Amino acid sequence: MTSRITAIAIDAASPQVIADFWCQVLGWQVVEVEDGGIGIAPVGETVSRIDIFPVPEGKQVKNRLHLDLRADGMSPENELARLVELGARRVDVGQPAEVSWTVLADPEGNEFCLLDTGSQP
Repeated sequence: MTSRITAIAIDAASPQVIADFWCQVLGWQVVEVEDGGIGIAPVGETVSRIDIFPVPEGKQVKNRLHLDLRADGMSPENELARLVELGARRVDVGQPAEVSWTVLADPEGNEFCLLDTGSQP
């Protein structure tokens, strides 16, 4: 038997802002609020989730772990525009100019990537 990932945890100065952002990005919903932490998951699920916990400090350095997203049902260009409208912003973490993905950050600066169809960073 092996271990399985149950949740990915994100530290946030404003957990509600980050939970709202990721719920809109992924089409997920809040499934738990406890001790200031907020759990979000796909509609109808509670096992695979993202938990957002309050911390007093803001993000200071590049993430050592990040999420990779693919556009679902639209072009990567349209999804990029949607993510930016939701509050994401493009960031430079030292990626070469010719990469096939776009590096973005959520409203608190946590990096994630939007992959072009079929790309693998």
